[in-house]
Amino acid sequence: MMFFHLMIGITGIKKGSKIIYQTEPFEVIYEQHSKTGRAGAVLRTKLKNLITGAVINKTFQGSDKVEPMKIENRKAQFLYAESKLFYFMDNENYEQFELNQEVIGDSAEFLKEGAEIDVFYFKNQPVNINLPIKMAFEVVEAPPGVKGNTADGGSKQVIIETGAKINTPLFIKIGDVIQINTETREYAGKFNG
Repeated sequence: MMFFHLMIGITGIKKGSKIIYQTEPFEVIYEQHSKTGRAGAVLRTKLKNLITGAVINKTFQGSDKVEPMKIENRKAQFLYAESKLFYFMDNENYEQFELNQEVIGDSAEFLKEGAEIDVFYFKNQPVNINLPIKMAFEVVEAPPGVKGNTADGGSKQVIIETGAKINTPLFIKIGDVIQINTETREYAGKFNG
């Protein structure tokens, strides 16, 4: 019996795509299409290895094809971090697992104990996480708002409970619970309580 794998050409490779390259799972974190006369179309990419966190540059030619990654998403709860390891618990089978900081990358700045996140599984192994787009955090450090030139609304940098620094409007103070867009790292609103 023969099995055929669905392959995609370079026009199907987009930023955020998950692909298999040299038998490893990668996420496309940058892509630029260009056409070079007779040589045809090329696609310059930066690929992040979802297991090791390493980023490589790869240029695909017009006729190249790649295998899309078959991803299984499961919900998990973030438990705690120790050194550069982050510990999670699968919400379905309650098994615990860890991922290192190189794999998680900037998402580590928004992990707080008890947070529910999506975990990507590759060949039944957890390989990376995906945060909710919006998450709530308590402000633990905030300079006082300065009155004056606020024609543009004004902003200041505060520190949230995970230690991440976020730009917010001047009226945000210590103890406020704010919503952050985890993709853009931007302030997305205040919770009134």
